[in-house]
Amino acid sequence: MALLKAARVADVPTLDVVVPDHLAAAAARVLDAEAASMVKKQRGAGRRFAVIGHRGKGMNALASPDRRMQEVKENSVRSFNEAARFAVDYVEFDVQVTKDVCPVIFHDNFIITEEHGKISEKRVTDLQLEDFLQYGPQNRQGKNGKPLLRKMKDGRVLNWNVQSDDPLCTLQEAFEKVNPRLGFNVELKFDDNLVYQDEELTHILQAILKVVFECAKDRPIIFSSFQPDAAQLMRKLQSTYPVSAILLPDRLQAHGTYIHSTP
Repeated sequence: MALLKAARVADVPTLDVVVPDHLAAAAARVLDAEAASMVKKQRGAGRRFAVIGHRGKGMNALASPDRRMQEVKENSVRSFNEAARFAVDYVEFDVQVTKDVCPVIFHDNFIITEEHGKISEKRVTDLQLEDFLQYGPQNRQGKNGKPLLRKMKDGRVLNWNVQSDDPLCTLQEAFEKVNPRLGFNVELKFDDNLVYQDEELTHILQAILKVVFECAKDRPIIFSSFQPDAAQLMRKLQSTYPVSAILLPDRLQAHGTYIHSTP
């Protein structure tokens, strides 16, 4: 069975190619029919599929021997603008909402630091925006942020060191500072280990929509999520932008994940 594979954009000689039928069919499964139609309208009918930069120019794999995986801080304005140098249509990034209702861009559920020799972690959504932005490099010259660490799948905690670092950012900053030719694939990020009530999901999604409607202008937008209820609810809250549920085989069986389609 053929599968789509994520590739580093810099390794691909040209992306304006005809896609083999089996790959095009696999790609089509990511979006429902209505979402695919909306994306087609956003980008025009000349391309067989959209090329999306994962967390910008690529995710960070701190334990990888491939130094390219530690090149640019993922999910940062710098990473998004670096991706714009290549034949990329969209950049994908993860959005969570802070305790004081500000959408921020960060992948992990917990943010980790080390103070006085002790490692501590806090849930991103439990932080105020001011606290969140204190981690890592700072925008203000001469100000030092809290050390930013990351937990690996094997339990190790490593310093989040990359060759080209950049401060953490909000969703609004991304709209204001990222090359306007790039579309945004906004992943609605939720913790798989938590159960969310509709009221809580609505509160979070409305905060994200507020920024999108105020700042998107003509920028193409796709919403996506591994959380099926969030994807379904986002589709009910707005009809301007396409919404897709991201499917993984293990979650199909465990959680009954599906793509929501509106007639």
